[in-house]
Amino acid sequence: MVLKNASILVIDDDADILTALRLLLKPLVKTVVTEKNPSNILTQIEKANYDIIILDMNFNGLVNTGNEGIFWLNKIKKRTPETAVILMTAYADIDLAIRGLKQGASDFLMKPWKNTKIIETITTILSQKKSNSAKSNAINSDSVEIIGESVVMQDVFVKLKKVAPTDANILVLGENGTGKDLIARALHENSNRKNKPFIKVDVGALTSSLFESELFGYKKGAFTDAREDRIGRFEAANGGTLFLDEIGNITLGQQARLLTTLQNRQVTPLGSNIPVSIDIRLICATNVAPSKLADETKFRKDLIYRINTVDIIVPPLRERGTDITNLSRHFVSLYAEKYNKNSFNFDAGFFSKLKKHDFPGNVRELQYVLERAVIMTDGSTLKPDDLVFSSIERSIHTENNQTINHNLEDIEKKTILTVLEKNSGNVSKSAKELGITRAALYRRLEKYEL
Repeated sequence: MVLKNASILVIDDDADILTALRLLLKPLVKTVVTEKNPSNILTQIEKANYDIIILDMNFNGLVNTGNEGIFWLNKIKKRTPETAVILMTAYADIDLAIRGLKQGASDFLMKPWKNTKIIETITTILSQKKSNSAKSNAINSDSVEIIGESVVMQDVFVKLKKVAPTDANILVLGENGTGKDLIARALHENSNRKNKPFIKVDVGALTSSLFESELFGYKKGAFTDAREDRIGRFEAANGGTLFLDEIGNITLGQQARLLTTLQNRQVTPLGSNIPVSIDIRLICATNVAPSKLADETKFRKDLIYRINTVDIIVPPLRERGTDITNLSRHFVSLYAEKYNKNSFNFDAGFFSKLKKHDFPGNVRELQYVLERAVIMTDGSTLKPDDLVFSSIERSIHTENNQTINHNLEDIEKKTILTVLEKNSGNVSKSAKELGITRAALYRRLEKYEL
């Protein structure tokens, strides 16, 4: 039964409601946590992963508009978009229900509720989540796991699933440390060539002489140190996938040689005049910006068309939202096991500090930061002070790349966000500090989609 492994968070300012739901759900699910203060929602979801959050729509308000529920719904979905939210209110309002569903709620329940209805609703949502999870994990294999629930990564997964079964040549673009090699491996593992070789070559690190011998192979006696025949990487990958990493760093001469090989689907080893037919699926990757690849003084346009039937752009970590939390939990668990340490808890400020860092080194930098934290900490709870960011990767901000925004709407939006964070999301306190009414603040929250 899907209920028995579920974790549920209930948020309501009525203690009787919390008690009733805890008594109802505790025998059926793995974990039930109740919370009376909505300002503690973000802290609660930082501490643990919840499958479902049951959220009241009105908290100590004189006017039961449901706006507070919508406000916290948006906060939850921004922080953990994968978490299902059930809205609950004693005030029947079809328009409000529709508005909540449009903004990401999974369902809408009325007080007083029927126990069977709540259990049925939770079961249905959990079953749907399990089904969707099975579909989203279709890109995983025994040797490849790509963690990502953010919208930008879901777009990557959709494209990956479409192109993986084909023989189309793929160009993977992205900054250093974003995981381009994982995407390449996933493409292979989910292709019709998955039982054939996967050969990776860092072509950007090859000298002109090594480029020829490594990719195309050589015959005994072709040069001084050629003491025996050796097949190149193209032949080694025959029937499977050849992954050329850092393709943007090869010379124009190397590009011409590579283009000829791809066009003819043949390689001629050094010291031989006999071409060898090859059957490969080509995947290339680079951290070079597409605009620079379009510069024909640096990269041949005909080669770009040849290697780039489809491109996949891997987003930087700073654009992946809640993936930082999920990746962090994964790496901490991984290194705790590696270094024979017990599982860790997380201080509320730990993830907050991580999210404020821009991670110029992307996932690779995050991985190293967390490995160091696991090694160096003596306690069982990871705290913000355990995070030490490398000065090597730290971004250098200069006056040239800083911009001053004088747009009034942007300034107002930023001010509202700052005050809300200062008051832990308390709308009444924030409105008072801003010098406006609660209703006026809600209108601005809607206007700026906060």
